[in-house]
Amino acid sequence: MSLQHEPVMMKEVLEVLSPKPGDVVVDGTVGLGGHAARMCDMIAPEGTLLAFDRDPEMLAEAELRLASKQTVKRIYFNQDFRTAAHELAARSLYANGILLDLGYNSAQVDDPTRAFSFKHDVPLDMRFNPALGEPATAKVNRMSQVQLETAIFELADEKWAGPISRQIVERRKTQPLRTTYDLVECVLAAIPPRAREKRIHPATRTFMAIRILTNDELEGLDDALFALAGRLADGGTLVVLSFHSGEDRIVKQAFRQLADNGFIDLTRKPLVPGSSEISRNSRSRSTKLRAIRKPVSAGNGIPACLGSAS
Repeated sequence: MSLQHEPVMMKEVLEVLSPKPGDVVVDGTVGLGGHAARMCDMIAPEGTLLAFDRDPEMLAEAELRLASKQTVKRIYFNQDFRTAAHELAARSLYANGILLDLGYNSAQVDDPTRAFSFKHDVPLDMRFNPALGEPATAKVNRMSQVQLETAIFELADEKWAGPISRQIVERRKTQPLRTTYDLVECVLAAIPPRAREKRIHPATRTFMAIRILTNDELEGLDDALFALAGRLADGGTLVVLSFHSGEDRIVKQAFRQLADNGFIDLTRKPLVPGSSEISRNSRSRSTKLRAIRKPVSAGNGIPACLGSAS
């Protein structure tokens, strides 16, 4: 299968990061390498790219696609972006630009074996790295009704979280949830047909919440942002693309704290995709771009009140 993904808000990302020849840049979720390829073109020659992705399949594909960028030093990590500040410090590097794309990519959604989509009836896994952690099915069959309701509501703003969680618990009394269709059936049983949204599938938010939960996507996000800000070079920029309110809330609050401690908030109001991009790539519609910049001559590290950038 040919893996395809259109990088979100490419023009805006590059304009805000503004990479230059010789720069050190970090792509915290490299995916298929779309943003990274353009950044490599701009930091060549003699620039350095640190590319992270906890999905080994995506990282391997990115390595192949970036193989031609031979005037750029490329270092790959099959790790979560939360380790990026540590890896920079271990190499005594400060980054001129850091990009965190907090979403998953279209290739992962379109792969029927990954269970990120409800279009195929496959085992309910949802892990970015299938070799690590518990699959989604273990969580939905173990968590209490209150835990499920809280997760589905808080991680996806799903107003039907209560009825959906009750359906999950009732169903598993007789048979554990094993596949994507099992979860879809619980959602459809919980939401009356007349109350279902026309714009998106009724199970969209529930699947998003369970995916976030399975991969601990919000765990330690604020600490990672503070640590990465501490590894910015003078004048360096940290750009974050978020895709739902829970992510954006954490990023907004972290950047507000950083701005209170001398960093420059470049996006008090987040940037969003234009109508042409949304019409071309509907998956971009919920994207918000926020950016923070370290002042020139601010010194190394991060204010002590925000923690260590080790």
